[in-house]
Amino acid sequence: VQLQASGGGLVQAGGSLRLSCVASGRPFSSYGMGWFRQAPGKEREFVAAISWSGSTTYYADSVKGRFTISRDNAKNTLYLQMTSLKPEDTAVYYCAADKITFRLSTTQSDFGSWGQGTQVTVSS
Repeated sequence: VQLQASGGGLVQAGGSLRLSCVASGRPFSSYGMGWFRQAPGKEREFVAAISWSGSTTYYADSVKGRFTISRDNAKNTLYLQMTSLKPEDTAVYYCAADKITFRLSTTQSDFGSWGQGTQVTVSS
């Protein structure tokens, strides 16, 4: 599957952004999806994941209560609504699709398709 992420930008602390990720090439509604991020000098880390139907979601503790992952299967699009942003949220954000159908995972190695990344910068 091909993934195209967008929506990043520069925002002040406390602000909000919504990331989008459009998928093509495979039945989007059959795959769990996730968002990951990589800050400068750090390893890529899990942010949020959502089941193929959208009924189940998981979040990293660092973003719980501030970020919301969702999907619109009719539009083949994944979203990440980010609120109350902090400078430590600054990173390149990647969307990803699971390698197999009907699985919900938070493990990076379970995801086989990755978007190109979109930069989020939060100023203090």
